[in-house]
Amino acid sequence: MHARLAARGRIRRRARESGRSVVVMTVVLEGAQNFRSLGGLPLRGGGTTTDGVLYRSDALSTLTDAGLTALGSSDIGAVVDLRTDAERAMAPDLLPDRPMRTVSLPLLEGAAPGLAQQIPAGTQISPEMIRQALAAMPALSDLYVSMLQGGGTSFAHIAQLVAGSAGSTEPAVLIHCTAGKDRTGVAVALILDVAGVERDAIVADYAVSETYLAGPFADRMLGMLEGYGVPLTPQVRELVTGTPASAIEHALAWIDDNGGSRGYLAGAGVGDATLDAVAERLTAG
Repeated sequence: MHARLAARGRIRRRARESGRSVVVMTVVLEGAQNFRSLGGLPLRGGGTTTDGVLYRSDALSTLTDAGLTALGSSDIGAVVDLRTDAERAMAPDLLPDRPMRTVSLPLLEGAAPGLAQQIPAGTQISPEMIRQALAAMPALSDLYVSMLQGGGTSFAHIAQLVAGSAGSTEPAVLIHCTAGKDRTGVAVALILDVAGVERDAIVADYAVSETYLAGPFADRMLGMLEGYGVPLTPQVRELVTGTPASAIEHALAWIDDNGGSRGYLAGAGVGDATLDAVAERLTAG
């Protein structure tokens, strides 16, 4: 059995509705800036989510040797990559030298950090292309709804992976995109809601990505845009590195209005037994 990745700390985010502090745990994976476990989150019926089942991250393209070793010795057996083909070509994941299932589920919506959904693979990127792509991007809240409207098949596949991950020596699933905040954030929020995680905790887990992305990742992405002559307006900063609570709350409200998380995934072809298994995997510890 591979060892679980060790926790490195906790960040408390004050939940907007209730005023309570919610604990969000992160773990070390050197070279990944927005990597964390989704264990220890409070459930609506009491208790917390099980550690060693589900992880989230930014891209794995900058892992150090130590990070790669830690990933190889972890309990992660499946890596779900939500990036487009263009994004993966620009920054391929670094993976350990052991069997690890990789699942590519590209979501065109939400690729703002790579600007890949407006720029075909192989195209020579120009400053004007980047400016036009950013100008065409909707607000995050609208982007997330668009993602839900068009990404049902991908989200259903993720639910099936989590449900079927029990029983192996590396049972955990890791979900990531480029920054690990938008596509990953919506996917994780949906799975956590199916498992019965408190809404305050779902929002807090989403919002904390902005804290982890601050620093080298944010500096690199914003510096690239500035080098192309793109004005770093508040909207641009939010699209590239922001995780305002209101954005994921808007997405969750849309899910509620469309049958709830279980109803949404059922509409995408996920059966009741699979949905029950998702909840069981995340709450059985």
